Amino acid sequence: MFSRLRSDIQCILDRDPAARTRWEVLTCYPGLHALILHRPAHWCWGHGLKWLGRFISHIARFLTGIEIHPGAHIGDGVFFDHAMGVVVGETAEIGDGCTIYQGVTLGGTSLYKGAKRHPTLGRNVVIGAGAQVLGGFTVGDGAKVGSNAVVTKPVPAGATAVGNPARIIQAELDVKREEAASKMGFSAYGVTQNDDPLSQAMRGLIDTAAAQEHQIAMLWQTIDKLSAQRHEADCVPGDAARNEHFEAAKLNELVGK
Repeated sequence: MFSRLRSDIQCILDRDPAARTRWEVLTCYPGLHALILHRPAHWCWGHGLKWLGRFISHIARFLTGIEIHPGAHIGDGVFFDHAMGVVVGETAEIGDGCTIYQGVTLGGTSLYKGAKRHPTLGRNVVIGAGAQVLGGFTVGDGAKVGSNAVVTKPVPAGATAVGNPARIIQAELDVKREEAASKMGFSAYGVTQNDDPLSQAMRGLIDTAAAQEHQIAMLWQTIDKLSAQRHEADCVPGDAARNEHFEAAKLNELVGK
């Protein structure tokens, strides 16, 4: 239990720049308190103590403003950031490493008891503030749901869903961009509006930096190959002129790219 608590505290320290100490996180983060109280509630629910599980979750809602049904499954390293007004339904499943912001609803669209009514979030999913994810479908690993989006259909892994009704935008490009952006720091809300000029400028800078890193990596690979070939040429004097010509041609080709 304590090892999992330490892991929960560490994931908040890693993802929230406002978090300063473990004691501050332990005592002042309602998202952590909601997780701590959800675990005994979920245990009670799974062992037939339905009323007790619901009562514990009700106390957690009163103390934190976060409503998690005791039947919901929550993985490791989940971070409810701010999280006031978050609602997680009975059959919802939240994968490891997910980040969920305030006002999010993981809700259902069906009234049939026993059915899978609520969404399943894969690993490392980010759900922006005010988003509504409604239905028994899956949001794939690494996907992002923009603030105030209304999602009623599956979201592919690595994709970004925005708008009402939600639409998928630039899935492959966003994955590459996020990999480059992750080297610069955590992107808290995951997605911004396309008409924001500052957002467009930042995306352009990230794309340019990623392209330059790729070109530099190619240059180093070519230099290493040429150094190895020169070493071989030194061992065979008769081939020196041919290898120098080959090196010049490769460098000219690389510079041309």
